[in-house]
Amino acid sequence: MFSSVSLERVVQLTLYTDSYVIRGTVRTRQHRVTDILDRSEDPFLVLEDALIDEYGTRGDTTRSEFAQVNLATVLFVVSDEPVDPVPELRTPKVPEQAFISVPPFKLVGTIHLMPERDLRLALQELTGRFIPLTDVAYWSDAIGEPRTTATMIAFNHDRAQILAPYRVVDPWAGLDRPAPGAEGSDTAAGPGEGP
Repeated sequence: MFSSVSLERVVQLTLYTDSYVIRGTVRTRQHRVTDILDRSEDPFLVLEDALIDEYGTRGDTTRSEFAQVNLATVLFVVSDEPVDPVPELRTPKVPEQAFISVPPFKLVGTIHLMPERDLRLALQELTGRFIPLTDVAYWSDAIGEPRTTATMIAFNHDRAQILAPYRVVDPWAGLDRPAPGAEGSDTAAGPGEGP
């Protein structure tokens, strides 16, 4: 009878907003980070033991016992601890490499889509306020945030543009360009010509 009642637990999260990186803990009965964010009855999340850093500042960290963070300002959330899937809640999905733009951040990772559909339809069926992404690298050249990796993040669907499938492309691939100085190259010196 009591097996379906989940116990409250403390989850460590890092929230990236428009202007801040906020680290703290949240008390929840939810199992997954996306459930914590999507099933919130309020448009905000209250973190405990919060550390708040503003982008571009050095050494000015604010510490607070509690911080109320507006979920509309959250770009993405990094989970600091892996969550094991619950077999009875598991829906089979197809992994797809994706590039997510959540300005000013870029994220590359695996997005999980419904199977047996073409990719366009699968992306149309992607719902929820926050979408999970696994095996992620994220960074921002614009604000100088270095490339960082995470096992899982949840990004704000309302703030993101999704590119899937995503493949890294070599812009020089397939071009048959002779090396400088080689025969037929415009930069090769002719007979009797100096460098």
